[in-house]
Amino acid sequence: MEVISMPMWAWILFYALVIVMLYADLKLFGRKGQHEVSIKEALQMTFVWIFVSLLFCAGIWFYEGDNKAMEFLAGYLIEKSLSMDNLFVFLMLFSFFGVQRKYQHEVLFWGIFGALILRSIFIFAGAAMVQRFDWILGIFGAFLIYTGIKMFSHKDDESVDPSKNIFVKLFKKFFPVTDQMHEDKFFIIEGGKRLATPLFIALLVIETTDVAFAVDSIPAVFSVSRDPFIVLTSNIFAILGLRALYFALAAIAKYFQYLKYGLGIILSFVGVKMLLEVSPWHIEIRTSHSLLFIFGVLLLSMLASVVISKARKQ
Repeated sequence: MEVISMPMWAWILFYALVIVMLYADLKLFGRKGQHEVSIKEALQMTFVWIFVSLLFCAGIWFYEGDNKAMEFLAGYLIEKSLSMDNLFVFLMLFSFFGVQRKYQHEVLFWGIFGALILRSIFIFAGAAMVQRFDWILGIFGAFLIYTGIKMFSHKDDESVDPSKNIFVKLFKKFFPVTDQMHEDKFFIIEGGKRLATPLFIALLVIETTDVAFAVDSIPAVFSVSRDPFIVLTSNIFAILGLRALYFALAAIAKYFQYLKYGLGIILSFVGVKMLLEVSPWHIEIRTSHSLLFIFGVLLLSMLASVVISKARKQ
């Protein structure tokens, strides 16, 4: 795969677009602390994010050609599908902390904002490592195969216990925390002391959980492109719409009952793809074929969820 260096204006344009979209998302989609996001609004905003991502992909196609555009689409689809699994974890976290639905969008907004910064750092570091040490792709591939196989033994009813989160433990050692929710506030002043609220702890858990998810998703995107610009933009565009998609989850959850098995197959596939590319035979699977395979697996996993769900009701 050819690695290109995009001009500075492309990077500036991308980050400017991200800032504008985040601002629009915050102002139009979630009115702080006063609005409970409806499923209709969530679905509308989800389609807006997908449209903007496809529009950006069209720009890549116009500027760099169809190969780079397909790399972007493949990376976007991989990250989007892996991010779906994150949403179920976020659902359990909000349930654990008892965060009301109308305050959840505030946590998710800042959680995604933090994820953008952290993932940008990880991807630039990962790209530098891949370009300097080609053999590291073999380690990425083996890790993804292991993670993919592990997906099949993952239990849906596994409990989420943020109290075991090492970052939460460290934070509580140095900063006082109140047990009471205070609407949409992350910090309060009580008795002359500044206290963190459970809402901030929920944000901290989401941020650190995303770091764990990034360990899977970022190497997976490197399986379809070595270009830092493609890896970064596809990854970030995929997670930008997570906030809206989370609120649409209640309406479409039945379509993702067997998603984890599809994700397991996809992760194993991209892991094998990486190993083949760094093997002595240097076998490379075309991006278009990878894109079709990933899309096909996702579609089959959703169809299986619907068919089996209907069969159980009869």
